[in-house]
Amino acid sequence: MSSSDSTSAPEPSAPEPSGPGTAQRRGLLWRLGAWCAGHPVVVIVCWLVVLVGVQVADHAVGGAYSDDFSVPGSQAQDGADVLAAHEPAFGGTSAQVVLHDGQSLTQFQSQVDQAVTSLQHLPHVLSAQDPLPPPGQAPQPGGPVSADGRTAYITMRFDSTPATFGDGYLDQVDAAVQPLRQAGVQVEYGGPLGELARPAPSDRVSELIGFGVAIVVLLLGFGSVIAAGLPLVSALLAVVVGLGLLGLLAALTTFATVAPTLATMIGLGVGIDYALFLLTRHRQNLMDGSAPRTAAGHAVATSGRAVLISGTTVVIALAGLSVSGISFMAKLGLAAGVTVVTAVCGALTLLPALMGVIGRRMDRFTVRTPVAEGGEAPENADAAEGAEATGMWHRYARRVEHHPWRYLSVGLVTVLVLAVPLLSIQLGHIGDGADPTSFTDRRAFDLMSEAFGPGSNGPLTVVVDQTSVPASDRPALASAVQQSLTGVPNTASTAPLQTSSDGDVLFTTVTPAQAPQDRKTTDLVGHLSDTVLPGAVAGTSATAYVTGTTAAQVDFLDLVASRLLLIIAVVVALAFLIILLVFRAPLVALKAAVLNLVSIAASYGVLVAVFQWGWGGPALGVSGKVPIESYVPMMMFAIVFGLSMDYEVFLLSRVHERWRLTGDSRGAVAHALETTARVIGCAALIMVSVFAAFIVSDNVVIKMMGLGLAVSVLIDATVVRLLMVPAAMTLLGPAAWWTPRWMDRLLPDIDAEGLRSG
Repeated sequence: MSSSDSTSAPEPSAPEPSGPGTAQRRGLLWRLGAWCAGHPVVVIVCWLVVLVGVQVADHAVGGAYSDDFSVPGSQAQDGADVLAAHEPAFGGTSAQVVLHDGQSLTQFQSQVDQAVTSLQHLPHVLSAQDPLPPPGQAPQPGGPVSADGRTAYITMRFDSTPATFGDGYLDQVDAAVQPLRQAGVQVEYGGPLGELARPAPSDRVSELIGFGVAIVVLLLGFGSVIAAGLPLVSALLAVVVGLGLLGLLAALTTFATVAPTLATMIGLGVGIDYALFLLTRHRQNLMDGSAPRTAAGHAVATSGRAVLISGTTVVIALAGLSVSGISFMAKLGLAAGVTVVTAVCGALTLLPALMGVIGRRMDRFTVRTPVAEGGEAPENADAAEGAEATGMWHRYARRVEHHPWRYLSVGLVTVLVLAVPLLSIQLGHIGDGADPTSFTDRRAFDLMSEAFGPGSNGPLTVVVDQTSVPASDRPALASAVQQSLTGVPNTASTAPLQTSSDGDVLFTTVTPAQAPQDRKTTDLVGHLSDTVLPGAVAGTSATAYVTGTTAAQVDFLDLVASRLLLIIAVVVALAFLIILLVFRAPLVALKAAVLNLVSIAASYGVLVAVFQWGWGGPALGVSGKVPIESYVPMMMFAIVFGLSMDYEVFLLSRVHERWRLTGDSRGAVAHALETTARVIGCAALIMVSVFAAFIVSDNVVIKMMGLGLAVSVLIDATVVRLLMVPAAMTLLGPAAWWTPRWMDRLLPDIDAEGLRSG
């Protein structure tokens, strides 16, 4: 690299740029891009130092990930707090150690007793109950030993979620039950303990698949090996830095187990996209004769501005999840937002540095002849008319121009048909029964279901606080509660009421007839908490609760469902406001919001058909039909609405710029499609591939998120961008860019693509 490439002086080999790039010469983004391209070693070394630093810190002090569906102030949480205060041994977080053998387990009495004693002495254990009756006594019906005596379960209660106990805790549990395994007894872990025993999630296969497809797409799109590699390198380094930062944040607060995978998925998708947008403009600048440093500065000042706006939009949409008031959702949004921020930083700094290193050697190694990716819009209408494009996308746009209603109708019918299954959506929690049989919690689930019924995997704990009830009235209250719990529909069994050691709390276990994820179990929780228990304690000062892991998940589901419309309204309003601020056109902003809504509805419909209806679920490695995980629609909505703004800003900015130059609203649409279709197509295909690659994950929620996001981007980039947006913009005509005078005075003047020369 010559010295002129590493200084702030203009390159002698290229004249000072004129036209659209001139105004950005002194702008902050222009200076940022040019400086990074002129000092590539400094920038790259800084990124590597940060990468190594955050990774080392993450491994040293980084936190763990755990699913906590508790909702402070909910009846399940309040009930758990009451039980823990009055009977600590029965409070906390429960998990099962499931035992099975081909013969009666009573022959392993000594090993069971030894294991239970060892488990009771482990840190964080409040209690561990021996399932076997004393020698000479028969097991009680409905107890922790099956009728044939071959299956039993030890109920353990912890003072917190086992996932927060550290990496070595599972080894201590394994050591405690080792005598049973040595005797030939099958030992499996259920509930939160089973989640702790799951194999560490690995995104490597998904990342390799996504990267492999991205390489192919970029090679075909650019024709250059170097140009194809730069977006991948930039995105990968940015995501690794983001994941290290997320690990450090996890030391301060608890993130969901899907958080790092979600952050990887989103970070890679937007990171490659943003780098692709910038590199496309930079490469075009090089083809037009600009020197590398000037080309990089111009690319960051133009497409970099769109990247900055798009990234900000995604982060704002994710931040909108905090409006739900659910910390679980807010933290998932924060996790994804971290890698989006690092992806934007990578595109605006690391990528220009890499482009500076490569210089003019961008197309040294090619797989096809490099072609222009769509240059700048001419500076005047006459030049624009003479430069009228005649490519495939231009001809296609002209067909849309002549038949806009036809194309709009086809697009609308397509998304509405895909959205039909949405009408029967069932939100819920995906239980252990959907996991692969290689997971211990799945094997525990199957053993429990076969021996005790599917509802045994999600028992409900009924708690009655009778602290303020006079002692003379307590026997009658206990009788009323026990009677009210007898014969309740959708219950398999109800244990006798127990009284806490201080006499102030009644509690019992109700076993549902169906699995925890079944709709009937959800209805049972609502029936108990809203009808059965209030009727049993009516006329007294007692308070009744339904608690336990399943009840907490139902409370979480109810809260998410009640806040979903609020999140939709907030995110749509934010997206509308951002498009309005960028383009100063209320009709364009309204169009963007409406079309994004229908495309997301279509992706929801696909999820319902695949997972809830079972259309293709087994092919994806999902056992049976499962509900839609309660937080997936809310999370998808925020992510997809944010991501759709990438293509919206990129396409509309070109339409707007062309319209400003020519005043021809229909010709502007044709020109924008001609110049952006290849880039948007490549970017969308890469993002779809990155998201779809996560379908191979063993985690059903990750499969669901990966498929949902892939379908959303696919619909957005094809049906919406190719059919509905051109048709809608054609029908709106010049009115698309109309702004009321009062609004025009209030709105700031934001240049989305940085192409204005004045």
